[in-house]
Amino acid sequence: MQTRKFAKSLRSNMTDAERKLWFHLRSHRLKGSKFKRQQPLGPYIVDFVCFENRLVIEVDGGQHANSETDLSRDEWLRLNDFRVLRFWNNDVLIKTNHVLEAILGAVEAPSPQPLSREGRGT
Repeated sequence: MQTRKFAKSLRSNMTDAERKLWFHLRSHRLKGSKFKRQQPLGPYIVDFVCFENRLVIEVDGGQHANSETDLSRDEWLRLNDFRVLRFWNNDVLIKTNHVLEAILGAVEAPSPQPLSREGRGT
């Protein structure tokens, strides 16, 4: 239950980069794909996820450089058949079109396997 409350608070306090990316991902705006933001996923909360495409998008600030925690998280996500795209805040804010093109390429690529509800937060 604490994870869900924390995820809700993160949705209310998004960074500028997360807010900008969410504008482009919300309401099926990117190729009709449904993204969720600040979503509990197993033991983690991911910035954005598209369950249909098994795609997780993380938007990172400088504190994430060489982060062992992020490496562990990415490994867990990959072991659970999610693809992970990471972008720096600056890239989302300044090179938005490049970021969206990368996400679109991942959305158009085939998913590793069919959607499963297993691994989602409770």
